[in-house]
Amino acid sequence: MSVFADYARYYDLLYKDKPYAQEVEYIARVLARHAPQAKTLLELGCGSGVHASHLAARGYGVHGIDQSEWMLKQAQDRKAGLPEAQAAKLAFHRGDVRSIRLDVKADAVISLFHVMSYQTENADVEAMFATASAHLAQGGVFFFDVWYGPAVLTDRPAIRVKELEDDALHIARTATPTIHANRNVVDVHYRLAARDKRSGAVSETEETHHMRYFFAPELAQFAAAAGFAVADSHTWLNEAPPGFDSWGVSFVCRKC
Repeated sequence: MSVFADYARYYDLLYKDKPYAQEVEYIARVLARHAPQAKTLLELGCGSGVHASHLAARGYGVHGIDQSEWMLKQAQDRKAGLPEAQAAKLAFHRGDVRSIRLDVKADAVISLFHVMSYQTENADVEAMFATASAHLAQGGVFFFDVWYGPAVLTDRPAIRVKELEDDALHIARTATPTIHANRNVVDVHYRLAARDKRSGAVSETEETHHMRYFFAPELAQFAAAAGFAVADSHTWLNEAPPGFDSWGVSFVCRKC
């Protein structure tokens, strides 16, 4: 997966309004229900380490995995600014979520912000389940969220423009989707224009992210083939039953 090559430079600014504290409260609640003894987590696709840092503040040890060097640098810089006891609970590793193998057995594997939806081929999904399985003991859980097919097809992707700024930069991002109905994939073409407020210089970046939307029966089949069973599925954050308005749905799969 070669996405986020340039996009990563602006990631934290683009998502500065993301409710990380609320999301981690929700993640901890789900883990308390399905893996109450969990102390060590493996996070597949940790990005710039914000979720991991919040989880470490709650006492979890987190091994974060990401393929982007830039994301990992941001994560390491964030870790360096944390209190010593919190930082000691964090470790970040570069690797592909489909193939990485660490000498770590986690109590739970988590993968947030639709990392599973970046696995557009069946072999990619199978490989990500295999990675989770390799790092879990029997009874451990794999908790992830996806784009949910019934909602994607009901409320079709549309062109969206987002503008954000901080003291140094103003960013305008245009997301233009193309849906491939026979592949269950949406190509989201991002065009970012970043203006340096001091110099006035403008930098433009374009990337296409390929996002797969999933249906519950197919995920149950992927899980079963990998030695898991779906223990729970619900709408991201509010834990309501998935429906036609649930673009983001979480799945909790237990290793059998």
